[in-house]
Amino acid sequence: MSRLFGTDGIRGKANRFPMDGITSFCVGQAITYYFKNEGQRPFIIVGKDTRISGPMIEHAIGAGITSMGGDAFFAGVIPTPAIAFLAKDMRFCAGIMVSASHNPYQDNGIKIFSGKGLKLSEEQEDVIESLVLKNRFSDLYLASRHIGNIFNVDDARGRYIVFLKQCLPRHLSIEGMKIIIDTSNGATCHVAPDIFTELGANIEVIHNNPDGLNINDKCGSQFTSDLQKLVVKAGADIGISFDGDGDRFVAVDENGHKLTGEQILIICAMTLKKDGKLKNDLLISTVMSNLGLRIACRKYGFKHYASSVGDRNVFNDMQRLGAVLGGEQSGHMIFLEHHTTGDGIITAIQLIASMLKEGKPLSELAAMTEIYPQKLINVEVRSKPDISTLPRVFDSIRQVESELGENGRVLVRYSGTQNLCRVMVEGPDDDMIQKHCNQIAETIRQSI
Repeated sequence: MSRLFGTDGIRGKANRFPMDGITSFCVGQAITYYFKNEGQRPFIIVGKDTRISGPMIEHAIGAGITSMGGDAFFAGVIPTPAIAFLAKDMRFCAGIMVSASHNPYQDNGIKIFSGKGLKLSEEQEDVIESLVLKNRFSDLYLASRHIGNIFNVDDARGRYIVFLKQCLPRHLSIEGMKIIIDTSNGATCHVAPDIFTELGANIEVIHNNPDGLNINDKCGSQFTSDLQKLVVKAGADIGISFDGDGDRFVAVDENGHKLTGEQILIICAMTLKKDGKLKNDLLISTVMSNLGLRIACRKYGFKHYASSVGDRNVFNDMQRLGAVLGGEQSGHMIFLEHHTTGDGIITAIQLIASMLKEGKPLSELAAMTEIYPQKLINVEVRSKPDISTLPRVFDSIRQVESELGENGRVLVRYSGTQNLCRVMVEGPDDDMIQKHCNQIAETIRQSI
């Protein structure tokens, strides 16, 4: 099992392995060494979210880059998808984002993009991981005159905003639209208010005062109650909420109801199909997606493919199968016409564009997709053995599946970033699926 990389980069408790200063320094070295060996100029852009541990890890990575003869370019507090964009737009060999996404401030992480704005493949991660864990860079230290430098990218935010503004079709205007924005005290705290103000919206911003400790703290995409209440109170057209690093987006309609990722996907797919831009009439989601999405795809004539969990898997299947739209239940959406990775602000812009094109309130568009009740329990585990090797767990899952039949489903999987086993049960009745979910979760607790 990998000791560093999970489903979305490296992640862990800040100031503890692997998110300590020494390992971060080695990661900076390994990334620089890897891309130098690929024959690329070792210019690497580095961004971060607002966690208190961000500067420590950012500078450790920068020190590692420069010690291997690379130049580090610090972009400051900026969303993860901005680093993917800037890596490609400014011709860096790689981009590094210091963030633990929607996790609490105690955690941090490292996400790596190639110079094409793509997340690294598992094979590339394996090479970098091997370099870090072997830690043989002391044999490769350079003479002082070959040490790299650190620079600040002063126009990083401005470049990204210009890029985002181009994602709204020119014939559409959001002038005067009332929008409430929750930045989760995170990486979108500067960019999101600026972009929607420049596009002409009438905005109100909440949870936009980061102090290093309050990122994702009862706010943002994971906790939308404040946003839901304010949208109704202010009479807003839409509420938009981001996670800590800005690659995830959640919407709230004018009545204060939170939309699911499936509802957003269907709305945007419908608009693309009407515009003749839904390539192959294909929509990509993941195995975690609600049954309602599959039913809606059949209803509206979309082909559907379920990828493994993780936006990298969604992206890979989109490229392999020829799709331009894909996403996850959690709010990670990829619009390949605009970007190479999930971008919360782009998703918000595309959803608003759908509202404008259809001339309908968000609640009416959301009603196109019926969402089945779904329960999810995260069970803390000490290890992650194959579920099929656990007879009691396996039998419990099969029993529930038999009782649900075609009216529901069960998905049990390990988290790629935490020591958790996720138990998801879906079906027509809340009480019934809660009972089934509890049953499987308790069996896992007793077995692992």
